[in-house]
Formats: sequence, C-alpha cells, structure tokens
Amino acid sequence: MFITISRQTGSRGKEIAELLAEKRELSLITRDMIMSQWMPEVASKHELHMLSESPGFFLTPSSQGVSFAQHLESRLRAFIDEQPAVVFGLGAQIIFAGHPEALHVKIVASLEVRTERIMQTHCLEKRDAERFLELTDRKHKRYIATLYGKDWADPLLYHVTLNTDHLGIEEAASLLCFMAQNRQNFIPTLEEPQENKSKAVVFKNPSEEEFAQILSMHNIEWEYEPRTFPIKWDTEGNITLAFKPDFYLPRFDTYIELTTMEQKYVSDKKKKVRLLKKLYPGTNISIVFKNDFYSLVNRFGIRGSDE
Repeated sequence: MFITISRQTGSRGKEIAELLAEKRELSLITRDMIMSQWMPEVASKHELHMLSESPGFFLTPSSQGVSFAQHLESRLRAFIDEQPAVVFGLGAQIIFAGHPEALHVKIVASLEVRTERIMQTHCLEKRDAERFLELTDRKHKRYIATLYGKDWADPLLYHVTLNTDHLGIEEAASLLCFMAQNRQNFIPTLEEPQENKSKAVVFKNPSEEEFAQILSMHNIEWEYEPRTFPIKWDTEGNITLAFKPDFYLPRFDTYIELTTMEQKYVSDKKKKVRLLKKLYPGTNISIVFKNDFYSLVNRFGIRGSDE
C-alpha cells in the first residue's frame, strides 16, 4: 500500500504528508528530493534549473534518450515496486492511476482559510497572499496539464478529498492512516478485476485486429484505444470534439491511428492529429495506412527473434 498526496497551497497538505509518512513509517518522496537525488542522474545544472522553472521542460529528451518526465516516472515506479511510500505531488495520482495498492488523496481548503494561513506563514499582506496562491495553484495545474493532459482539479483523479478548513494536521493524518490500513485489508478484492485484462479485445474492424496480430507476432506490447483526447470545447467548456487513437505502444510511447479511408477523410484525421499535438505537447502519434503495417514494424526495428 502506498499513498499519493496532492494539495492546494495553504491547505497544510505538506505537513499532513510528512506526519502521515512518519506514522506509517514510510519514505516520503517530494519534488525537492527527486530534484536533488534522481534528476541529477540525467540532468546538467542548466537542465535542473530549467526543470525547476518550466513544466514543459520535463518533456525534453535527457542524455539517456528518454524525456525527463519518463525518467521520473520510471524511477517512481521502480521505487514503489521495492517499497511503499508517500508520494507528495509529482503527478503521482496519474502515474499510478488504477494501481490496486494506491490511495490517491487531495488536500484542499477554502480560499479564505488558505489566504489567512499564507498571510501568517509568509508574513504577507492579504492582496499579496491572494496573488501568491493564484500563481502557485496555476503552476500546479499547468504541470499536470502539460505533462499528462489532465485537469489537476478533477475529483475523479482521487479516492478521497480532505477539506482542512476545520480539520487539523494530526486528525487528517490519523484519518488517512486508518483509510490506508483499511484499504490494505481489501487489496486482494481490488486485484480480482485485473483478471478481466485477459479477456479478448473486441476490435471495431478487421484491419485493427490484423494490425494487433502483427504487433503481437513481433512481440510489441500494445493497448487498444486506451485514451481519448478532447481537442475542441464550446464556450461553456463542454467537449465538442475528441480523438481516440486506435493503438498505444507503451515501449515507444507512441499512439497509432489506422486508416483505410479515402484521401479526403484522411485529411480530416490529419487535421485532428495536428490539433492533438498542439494541445498535448510531447504526444507521439502517427497515422498508418493498412499497406504500411509492416513498414511501421520495420521502422521500430523490432523482430520477434530479437526479443
């Protein structure tokens, strides 16, 4: 069992995370820790500075050939595989979304209460404290949106949200300790639905099934329609157009959209792909014609005997 904690600035989320880690005798993974211990493995001084200043820089390729975001995710997964921990921030609620042993927590408080706390802890006037909160909240939201295309405030990213307006640090940490222990008792039950993964995928057309067979033949891991990308919204924020690529190849971090359509329809798909890339920087996606199936496999340079 491990716990991810996201928080609004001034909600006392950091203090709760520290006390929770102490109570559960778990390691605490924070941004400061990964910037001082993990990222120097692949980042120069200048790159570390850029990582601290710009969320988008995490999508930049490192000296190891993977992006800094991919390196961070890999280190987080490896750490959690070895031992449980409390992960503070870092988009962990998305990286470990659906993990049967995770408890995803969001710590919030009202703007009024958070402003008062920041005024006290940072010795700021009310107007400056409000501005400070606005900037930090925006920064948190931009990090998640840039790296993962998700809304940081989406309540569905979390199992539980705690409002600390009238909830103390000790009380909140104790409550989460109880929840973590209770959830751990039910982990076997939570793992049962994983058996569904072995069920046959239902493809929408024969070409997709054929392509999946080619990928499997070459030992290339694939996922079928794993993600939908909203790409247009109306004035009220409702999604009016979305794009769901046919396949995702985890090893290559690449989405594939198959097509056997006429050229005029392919042009429409290309427009959607261009818009997707603009809205979700760093997303790799290719449109592939049926006749190019094997060409794509050759491009990845993988043969069944090599695996």
